Amino acid sequence: MSYETKLKSDETDELFSSILTLDSLEDCYRFFEDLCTVKEIHAMAQRFEVAKLLIEHRTYSEIESETGASTATISRINRTLQYGADGYRRVIGSQDK
Repeated sequence: MSYETKLKSDETDELFSSILTLDSLEDCYRFFEDLCTVKEIHAMAQRFEVAKLLIEHRTYSEIESETGASTATISRINRTLQYGADGYRRVIGSQDK
């Protein structure tokens, strides 16, 4: 792996490799429902939606109104888009293809 991350561990490798085996939306629902709480899944979905809207250059007020995310959450995700690992952009960009 050429990307250096602080998350790297055998356990994390196993988790991510397991996620890569999921074949369908139903598989994802089943796996993540077992792995995460409903609140965690909703929080991740909200952060992902915020990232998409920020990439579309939507304003904080529009995003807050549309997603219910706090301005602190929006700001944190915006910082991640600017200085993070580029994960959001890689996934969101692949949806456009």
